[in-house]
Amino acid sequence: MVVAPTGAEVVVALDVGGTGIKAALVSAADRTVRHTERRPTGAARGPAAVIDTIGEFAGALADTARADGLVPIGVGVVVPGVVDETTGVAVWSANVGFRDVPLRDLVAARTGLPMALGHDVRAGGIAEARIGAGQGCRHVLFVAVGTGIAAAAIVDGTGYPGAHGAAGELGHVVVRPAGPVCGCGQTGCLEAVASAAAVARRYAERTGTPGGDTAGAAAVARRATSGDPVAAQVWAEAVDALADGLLIGQAMYDPAVVVLGGGLAEAGDQLLTPLAAAMRQRATFHRVPRLVRAALGDEAGCLGAALLALDTVRRVPDTVRQVPDTVRQVPDTEAAP
Repeated sequence: MVVAPTGAEVVVALDVGGTGIKAALVSAADRTVRHTERRPTGAARGPAAVIDTIGEFAGALADTARADGLVPIGVGVVVPGVVDETTGVAVWSANVGFRDVPLRDLVAARTGLPMALGHDVRAGGIAEARIGAGQGCRHVLFVAVGTGIAAAAIVDGTGYPGAHGAAGELGHVVVRPAGPVCGCGQTGCLEAVASAAAVARRYAERTGTPGGDTAGAAAVARRATSGDPVAAQVWAEAVDALADGLLIGQAMYDPAVVVLGGGLAEAGDQLLTPLAAAMRQRATFHRVPRLVRAALGDEAGCLGAALLALDTVRRVPDTVRQVPDTVRQVPDTEAAP
């Protein structure tokens, strides 16, 4: 005997960051967001506490869905760092303190639902490729330029994780060998020159202005357009470095479109126009990709988590999917395939 739900099906989606967790209930039928919530990650409490928060939050959202007459059918969680999506293990994440955490099994046990674990940037890239700015393109490179820089190569709507779940670390390609020291220990990484955090930090260092955070990059961009020579120089250096890094990404992945997200992309054409020109100037054999700004904003990771959950649910036979006791039981012959 299998069961058929009476309410609309949704998946629980969580995007776990170092500071906060963005969560949503997303319709399985049309991928619309039915409910959103946010909670602090509380990383300072240690990884065990973060794991407990993720499990409790996912379970609470599933309960919220049921209370609203919806049927939760799966969970998707995305985290930063190195993620083994095949085994469902968060291999390493400095932001939340994870080291070889079997997060997929832990959350599945907590919620009783099929669960998918993914990488936050790859999930954001999947969302942009399938339902965002990269729709209609088979080969998409999503590049998130925020506190750091990371990329995700998406082919036919599927992210490429690499052999160890660490593909896409474009921010740690060395573009300025004599440049600043990166947090990873190398010198002159793209992230150390062209991330939003680096732009704000370098402007602060050169002017004595306090505040080198990612929000400060927007202020640097505004000052650059209003005639501030230091801001203009810092911005130009970032654009040049980013052009070098993206051309390396083009040589490696050959995407048709590059979708730029994260804090620096909020500058829009102030970034995209000179960046495209700089890439064309540098290109030799390369097919210069189309550059577009991300369409989904900070919801991309959460929507990507939902898409991963839906992919997982489609692979799980109906007979092993958990549904609430309130659903209507029907004979096997009536069940959907």
